[in-house]
Amino acid sequence: METIAYIRTDFPEKFGIPRQSGLVSSLKGTVVFEPPYRHPQAFKGLEGFSHIWLLWKFSHSRKEHWSATVKPPRLRGKKMGVFATRSPFRPNDIGLSCVRLECVETDPVYGPVLRVSGADLMDRTPIYDIKPYIPFADCHPEATGGYTEETRLYRLRVDFPEELLCRYPEEKRKAVMEVLSEDPRPAYVQDENRIYGVSFAGFDVKFQVEQEVLKVCDVVPLSGKERRG
Repeated sequence: METIAYIRTDFPEKFGIPRQSGLVSSLKGTVVFEPPYRHPQAFKGLEGFSHIWLLWKFSHSRKEHWSATVKPPRLRGKKMGVFATRSPFRPNDIGLSCVRLECVETDPVYGPVLRVSGADLMDRTPIYDIKPYIPFADCHPEATGGYTEETRLYRLRVDFPEELLCRYPEEKRKAVMEVLSEDPRPAYVQDENRIYGVSFAGFDVKFQVEQEVLKVCDVVPLSGKERRG
């Protein structure tokens, strides 16, 4: 398969990215197409859809061999079959995300670009394909969620001191709060004394978690190289 586009997001690394698309609706991204796919006619009619599917490559989760079982992040080490999860460590490195299409814009340099929200992708993730989300076909209200029903409402309370939060531009503050509330820690690490760091929108957010409260300790600007991903 050919890469048709790349997405630009505020995540220069994997750590901290929400485990599913749509969990943090305030996250913004831009899909920029490769030159052969910048034909305006290819996007005709897309603006009429509120959501789209992104098919993408797990470009930073390479593994020599796939595993029949994996550990979903919220099951405290319990294993599930790889086909019952959305783990990146699978036979083919294909990801699937449903995101809100904010608008289709024409950039003077890159041609048609897609402004999206709710994406769970790392900056510069390769995109294989884009398809419209069709409500009457893609939505199934009667669907069951398996083991995810146990974990879907999990959230941390975030204690983000005002003097630290103000280091972010105002338009990024809601998103960083929501990212932290999703508990970015690896599920297999639950050390209340450990200081973690999430790189988001040009800053490294340092934090600790005690019981169900995430306390932000510092907000440090990333270097130029880290900013570029």
